[in-house]
Amino acid sequence: MKVIIIGAGEVGFHIARRLSTESKEVVVIDKDANALKRITEYLDVQTVAGSGSDPAILDAAGVAEADVLLAVTDSDEINIIACTFAKALAPDIVKLARIRKDEYIDFQETRGTVVLPIDKIINPDVEVVKTIERIISLPDAEEVNEFADGHVKLIGLNVSENSPVVGSGLAGIRDEMGGVDIIIAAIVRGEKLIIPSGEDFIHKGDLVYFVCRDEDLPAIMKHFGSLFRPVRDVLIIGGGDIGLRLAQRLERMKNMHVKLVDQGADSCQELAQILDRTLVLRGDGTDQELLLEENVPDMDMVISLTGDEETNILTSLLAKNLGAARAVTRIDKFAYFPLVRAIGIENTVSPRLSAVNSILQYMRQGKVLSAASIKGEAAEALEAVAQEHSDIVGKSVKDLHLPKGALILALVRGEKVIFPTGDTVIHPGDRIILLSTAKNISRVEKRLTVKLETF
Repeated sequence: MKVIIIGAGEVGFHIARRLSTESKEVVVIDKDANALKRITEYLDVQTVAGSGSDPAILDAAGVAEADVLLAVTDSDEINIIACTFAKALAPDIVKLARIRKDEYIDFQETRGTVVLPIDKIINPDVEVVKTIERIISLPDAEEVNEFADGHVKLIGLNVSENSPVVGSGLAGIRDEMGGVDIIIAAIVRGEKLIIPSGEDFIHKGDLVYFVCRDEDLPAIMKHFGSLFRPVRDVLIIGGGDIGLRLAQRLERMKNMHVKLVDQGADSCQELAQILDRTLVLRGDGTDQELLLEENVPDMDMVISLTGDEETNILTSLLAKNLGAARAVTRIDKFAYFPLVRAIGIENTVSPRLSAVNSILQYMRQGKVLSAASIKGEAAEALEAVAQEHSDIVGKSVKDLHLPKGALILALVRGEKVIFPTGDTVIHPGDRIILLSTAKNISRVEKRLTVKLETF
């Protein structure tokens, strides 16, 4: 597969890094010489200096021979123009673009016809709001991912010192939980990612990723010593696009009380006109007196979404110190992810990481239905479909010969969720949910492509 990426910023860099490790041919286009220098220093990919909206540059990058074009610059207009010229130069190329402005998307939807020459539109702001909504639905979890239309949950949960599962062996974890079906998919211990076996044990401080049925989740959370506490009172810091989108979504939920703090007088006035049930306040989220006045100690969740991640980190730490039950922090720099958990910030969201996950999902469309990163980018959970005439159908899980570090987590057959053993046989149409370390993704995808591909 040949992929052309327009934009060498954080999103472009990390997609290029991921795809280059998957044995894909990657070309990155950008006008910024420093951004391209960073690419060439760290990645084994090709670079082309110039604007992705210039058809001559696209031609020089080999767009006619490419399979996929990813337009991920910070400019919606450049991304749209790049896709327009790519369609003319390579009619069969798959075009994905990062588009933030609702006006472009809404115009196409209201006309009921294809206007934008884009196969898949990625809106990072929308994706990150969905991530926050999942966190709100299960506030004690650090990560919440859904597969098979929500029937299967992949949860990341921190194990406290007093958790009943501390010291439990994975071989007997189901029996300890009364026979409920659960698969421990991964354990993060310090900075180490472990794909566990039955011989592993759960330690205090572990971040445990497990898979279960949606209906079994409350019982499993109870066994982990984490009682479900519904979120009712939320304080949003930052009234930008993401803060506004989130407030609008939360207003649709029953019994939800939302306050939104922003520093700008004009933006506060505009927010107050748009929002119906949200209390809009002008102020600084790092102002301790303001937080106390707004009863932060009684808040179920404080969500820091300003465009300055240092402010977000400080606000979250302050809110937690004042007694807020939970804090969610927007982080944009990928380099910050290993640091924030160490200083006590549990829930982080990132528009850029959401964009990366969405793009990788669409890159594998047809073989993989959805994808979710684990522990930043250390591992990836995938959902694939077993095609009727593929070689994988009729084989048992133990005969799939997946590489070490890859694990079949669940199968979905119709409405039935199956937690497989080695003897479980794959049927046509099964949805296969699996986890793999990042270094083995290319081998897993190759195995699935060879066995599943009918596209």
